[in-house]
Amino acid sequence: MLILGIETSCDETGVALYDSQHGLLADALHSQIDMHAQYGGVVPELASRDHIRKISPLLEQLFDDSGHNLNDLNGVAYTAGPGLIGALMVGAGFGQSLAWSLGIPALGVHHMEGHLMAPLMDPEIEVPLPFVALLVSGGHTQLVKVKAIGSYELLGESLDDAAGEAFDKAAKMLDLGFPGGPYLAKCAEHGDPGRFRFPRPMTDRPGLDFSFSGLKTFTLNTVNDHVSGADHQLSDKDRADIARAFEEAVVDTMAIKCRRALEQTGVDHLLMAGGVSANARLRERLGEKLNATVIYPPAQYCTDNGAMIAHVGALRMAAGERSPLGVAVRARWPLTELSVPGD
Repeated sequence: MLILGIETSCDETGVALYDSQHGLLADALHSQIDMHAQYGGVVPELASRDHIRKISPLLEQLFDDSGHNLNDLNGVAYTAGPGLIGALMVGAGFGQSLAWSLGIPALGVHHMEGHLMAPLMDPEIEVPLPFVALLVSGGHTQLVKVKAIGSYELLGESLDDAAGEAFDKAAKMLDLGFPGGPYLAKCAEHGDPGRFRFPRPMTDRPGLDFSFSGLKTFTLNTVNDHVSGADHQLSDKDRADIARAFEEAVVDTMAIKCRRALEQTGVDHLLMAGGVSANARLRERLGEKLNATVIYPPAQYCTDNGAMIAHVGALRMAAGERSPLGVAVRARWPLTELSVPGD
C-alpha cells in the first residue's frame, strides 16, 4: 500500500510517500521560518497562503525524486488536527480533492500521533508495549502512556505554555532568532551553568503536569535586572548565562517528570518525539538520569514533516480506516479520543 502523506498544521509544508512493505520512499519539506522570523512568530494567514503556493510544487518534486506518479497511490493521508485551522484546511482540502479525483481513500491523521509514531518509521526500532511517550513541541508538552497504537492514557501535560513555546518566548527576551529553541540552545553552549539558578516548576509537588509560565516570568525579571547601557541591552555573557540557566531548568523539569512517569507506570521504555526532542542537552540529561531505554526519532523527523503523517496513514488505512468526503479539521483534538486501528 503506497500512501501519500500531507502535513500543513503550522508553518511547514511537508509531503511524503510511505510504502507499507518498503517503508519511507521519499519526502519533501518547505519551511516558512524565514517568512515568519520578521514577525517573531507564526502569522496564521500568511502560513495558510504559503501552504497553497507550495503544496503542488512540492508534490511534483516528490514524485520526481521517487520515480512514482499519482496513479501509483493507494491512499492519501493528511493532518486533520490539531493545528492552525486555516493551515489545516489547505492540506485537508488538497488531500481530499486529490483522493476523490483518483478514486482512492483519504484519511485525516492526528498530528501528535504522527510525532509519537515517528521513531517507529525505522524498522530496526522496536518498542515493547506499554511505553511512556514524552511529546514535546511548540504547541504541546505531554506525557502519555501508550498501551497500543491508538490506545493512549494522558499522564500529564502543560497547564500553560508548551516547552517549545517557552523556548521561543525566552529567546525573544534575549534578542535571539526565531524559532527560538535552536538559537537559545546554541547560545546556552557558551553560558556558565553555575551563575544563575532558575526554578524547576512544579517539581516540588506530586503529579506529572508541567507549567512554564512562571519560568518565563523569572527569565524576564532576570533579563530586566541585567540590562545596562543607554540602549538597555544585555551583554553577550549575560545573554549566554541566562540562556544556559533557562535551558537547564526546562531540561531538568522534563527529566524529573519523565522519571516519575516511568516509576508510576512501571515501564522501562521512554519514547520522545516532537520538535524539542532534538535538543541535545535534553537527550543527554534523559540518558543520564533515567534508568530506562530512551528512543528518539531521527533529527530530520523531530519537527513537522509529511513522512510521519504518511506513516500513521499507512498503519490506519491498512486496518480499513477512511475519512468521509469533506474537509473536517480540528484546531484542538485530544490524543485520548483516538481509537486502536481496526476497532
